[in-house]
Formats: sequence, C-alpha cells, structure tokens
Amino acid sequence: MPQPRTHASPSPTVAASIVIGMLAMVVIPAVFTLRSVSSPGRLDVGLDPSPHGYTWSLLLFVVPIVAITLWFFPSEGLEIPRRSFWRTIGILAPIGCLLDVIFAQWFFCFPNPKATLGILAPALGKPVPIEEYVFYLTGFITILLLYVWLSEYWLSAYTVDDYRGEARALGRLLQFHPASLVLGLALVAVAIVYKRWFSSVPGGWPSYFIVLVAGGLIPSVSFYPVVRRFINWRAMSLTMFFILLVSLLWEATLALPYGWWNYQRPAMMGVFIGAWSGLPIEAVVVWLAVTYGTVILFEAVKIWQASGRRGKEAFLGTKPNPS
Repeated sequence: MPQPRTHASPSPTVAASIVIGMLAMVVIPAVFTLRSVSSPGRLDVGLDPSPHGYTWSLLLFVVPIVAITLWFFPSEGLEIPRRSFWRTIGILAPIGCLLDVIFAQWFFCFPNPKATLGILAPALGKPVPIEEYVFYLTGFITILLLYVWLSEYWLSAYTVDDYRGEARALGRLLQFHPASLVLGLALVAVAIVYKRWFSSVPGGWPSYFIVLVAGGLIPSVSFYPVVRRFINWRAMSLTMFFILLVSLLWEATLALPYGWWNYQRPAMMGVFIGAWSGLPIEAVVVWLAVTYGTVILFEAVKIWQASGRRGKEAFLGTKPNPS
C-alpha cells in the first residue's frame, strides 16, 4: 500500500514568493482584460440612487467580525490572543483614521452625501462622513480577525509549533530590513516617473501612493527579518484575497458608480481603470499594503507578548551588564 507523501513547509522566502506568484496569476490577466475596454460604459443614476448605501455597506466588515467572534472561534473552543490583538488594533485604527484627519482634504471626496447618515466627523480642511472612521476601525478588525482565525484553526498546521519557545529565544524584534526599504523607494520612484511623463494628471506628486507604500512597508522595514519565520503565509494569502475581493465589490461596483466616495485625481499616480468607473490603482494597492503591514505588526506584537519580556527589552534587546 503506498504511503502518503509528506512535504516540509517551504522557507519563509519561498512562501513569500508563492504569495506574490498567486497575486500575479490574478493581476496579470486582469490587467490585459481591463485594458481591452476602450470605451467604458457609464451608469446613469438618479438624484438619490442608494439611500444610506455607504452606511449599509459597512456590513461587509461587520458581518465577518460577528461571524468569526460569535461563531467560528466559540464553535472550535479557540481564543483570540487578546492582548496582542487589541494592542495591534490600538496602533492601526488611529493610524487609519489619521489618514482621513490629515489627508482626506487632498485624497478623497464624497459626492453623494445621501449615501451616508449625514453625520459629519472632524478632519483637517473639511469634515468627513462618520462612516469613514467606522470603515477604518472595522476594516482593521476584520483583516486581523480573519488572519488569526485562519492561522489558529483553518490553516493551523502551518503555524510555528513552539511559538512561545521560539519567541523567548529571539534577540531583539527591531531589525532593519534593507530590501523592504529599497522596494519602497523603487515603487515610489516608478510612481513619480509614471505620473510626470505618462499619466493624464502629470502635475504634483503621487501622494496617495507614497502614503500607502510608507504605511505598508514601515512594519516590514522594521520587523521582517524576525517575524517572517512566524507568519502563517497561507493564512495571510487567503486573508489578502478575501479582503481584495470585498474591496473590489465595494469600490468598483458600488462606491464609485453611486458616489459614496471618490478620489481626487491630482493626488493619484494616474493609473485609472476605466471599466471600473475610473478607479485609481491606489484603491487596489491599499488593501494589499494594509493586509501585509497588519500581519507583520501583529506578529511582532504577538512575539513580544509570547516572549514575556518588557517592551523595551523585547524590541531593542537586552542591554549587556558592564563587566
């Protein structure tokens, strides 16, 4: 009788390459297909085509949160690593809201106020719908809950066996990763060149893209050499695809056509997808960057908690005693 074949898990470098390859399998044919639309159709809508549409659409995040916390985790007797989870959310949610507080006046616009509750929240330059802040809070919670559930249960075979033991054996968490910095600088340089010489909006800077690259890669620049061993790459890839699918449903088919929100073109790189109501490429990149950065930061915080050390000691290393 033939014996079942067993395969060792790939190295973190190979696993990361596989995730990139999976994205490429979707992105490359999608690019050619979408570019074939030379005369995009236009949706003819009335004065109030989607009453409170933006408000109701937040269920796309709320329902997964409720399902995972009240059904998936309890049914399997699993527990969320609460301290690591909420400390990560406590870092990321304010940063997401800060995007609106500082940059909404230059990056976003909200042409259909009837798609919201009409409650305005403070932001620099001009207020934004209260739904924006709920969007960022529930978005980060959904991404992290989904990754944790996949990692702890659905794809638990690919987690680190002795997480606490390996965390305690580490030196310091904060380690510079030059490849992430080089990648970030290269992406920003390409965006600037494209905007200046090839885009339909050549003036200014690709500001939104620069902010996304910085937000997505700062955790990688700071922690990737350590956390890559602990990331459940299969769980991260599935999380990324789920969030990307939801975001495209949200933005390409609903938000832009019905005016729930839109983007100020001068602050974009200049790659607009005509078949998706002129959706800028940044709207797709944001969810890849957010998922990647969220997972890395969460694993860094989780390693710190598992190590049992104080924050300064865990992140900067133990200071040697003088002889």
